[in-house]
Amino acid sequence: MMLNLDLEQLFPEGLTDDGFLSERLQILQPRKGYRAGADPVLLAAACPAKPGDSVLEAGCGAGVASLCLGARVDDLQLTGIELQEKYATLARENAVRNDQGLEVFTSDIQTIPAEVKARSFDQVIMNPPFFERNKGSSAPDSGKEIALAGNTPTEVWIDLAARRLKPKGYLTLIQDIRRLPDVLSASLSRLGSIEVLPIAARPGRKTHLFLMRARKEGRADFILHSPMVTHEGDRHLKDGESYTDQIRSILRDGSALKFP
Repeated sequence: MMLNLDLEQLFPEGLTDDGFLSERLQILQPRKGYRAGADPVLLAAACPAKPGDSVLEAGCGAGVASLCLGARVDDLQLTGIELQEKYATLARENAVRNDQGLEVFTSDIQTIPAEVKARSFDQVIMNPPFFERNKGSSAPDSGKEIALAGNTPTEVWIDLAARRLKPKGYLTLIQDIRRLPDVLSASLSRLGSIEVLPIAARPGRKTHLFLMRARKEGRADFILHSPMVTHEGDRHLKDGESYTDQIRSILRDGSALKFP
């Protein structure tokens, strides 16, 4: 795999070339460090974007969520903000490799560039760090540590969405279920029409993630949906994947994830 010199210097331990959406997307990811899995694909699938919409991804990493969304919905204006320069560079490279227009700014979400501040967006998507930095042990790779456990409070992420969304625009996020109280507390005074979709690995298991969709100036009642189950059966019985038909369609075909 031929890499440009910048990427070789930024990722001395190398990169992998991974297929998403049944190889429709080819994504470079660090061999060691933060690597995207199903979460950004689910996030992209849950975003209710329409052709022509402008989309801001806060904390875009290598660009997987934005590029998955762009593969499903035509004619989007995609913008990403990413704190780590090496991941921002990787996101730009992945956009070029997949023939998509993704403009990526290297910035902390608390000090976003004036060019982004001057814009408003139809959609904001985000996959904020799942853990609080002052709890648990740190990841050995600094890039992975920043992606998984950030210093920025939840309310700052929600505030960014509320400020950058157009009236009636949507925020879509995915998070660890343990952060649901924080997310709701930060959202209730800024956004409306909040819907929460818990995610469980198997029937009868505790939910471990949730998707949330909220609307600027939305007035609909709060909705807590029944959990979405990602795998068939109550336990893993054999080698190979055991995704439900819905999840397989999202991960393999790039289908939209419609809240019940």
